[in-house]
Amino acid sequence: MTASSSPKSDPKTLAQGKLILALDVDTVERARELVVMLRDHVGMFKIGSQLFTAAGPGLVREIVTSGSRVFLDLKFHDIPNTVAAAGVAATRFGVSIFNVHASGGSEMMRRTADAVANTAIAESLARPSVIAVTVLTSADASVLSSVGLNCEPDQQVTRLALLAAASGMDGVVASPHEVSRIRAAVGAQTFLVVTPGVRPSDSASDDQRRVMTPAQAMTAGADYLVVGRPILSAANPVETARAIVNDMAEVLC
Repeated sequence: MTASSSPKSDPKTLAQGKLILALDVDTVERARELVVMLRDHVGMFKIGSQLFTAAGPGLVREIVTSGSRVFLDLKFHDIPNTVAAAGVAATRFGVSIFNVHASGGSEMMRRTADAVANTAIAESLARPSVIAVTVLTSADASVLSSVGLNCEPDQQVTRLALLAAASGMDGVVASPHEVSRIRAAVGAQTFLVVTPGVRPSDSASDDQRRVMTPAQAMTAGADYLVVGRPILSAANPVETARAIVNDMAEVLC
């Protein structure tokens, strides 16, 4: 088999690995159903506050042990010592990615990155990618203004992305609208950009305000796309996931 025809270089395989399904459901039973149904059609499962609060860490370990990858989306934001300790716990879960809030500051991010790296070495664990949340995709200029930030979202995203990169983060969470600005500002191509706010063209935006289609987000340069409700609420979640992967793969071709 030539390199050009190997499974790893197949656009659909590559696209599938970049699709993260948000398990934004409220029961362990439904989460398990979705994992079994979609583990061969997405690259990773995101567990956020809703499911983690309902199910606890046991479900995270269960999904990881089953061979699937997990993005632990708890957006840690606290004093540096507390967030670093949470990062160590996430590392021991075996997750592939977890996140913190960039607005927690440089010391918080740096100490977390160092604690995770040291724990992974000391305990012979895989080191997860630690990424920082910039500006939520539900926020626009009016939301930022209401909390005392008189700037446009893309300006704040760029500012926080630069801070995250300087603080040892592996990447950021940002709207697909800001990906090109982040790439230009940070420069390093290994710096991950994980993008929520991705919706197929025929889907409602719900409470997301800065959205793009999967193809648009891939064209912008996103590394991973997080999709939840368009798949979760579909009559046929598998077919919807396949359609999104196909949309992404067209760009990768």
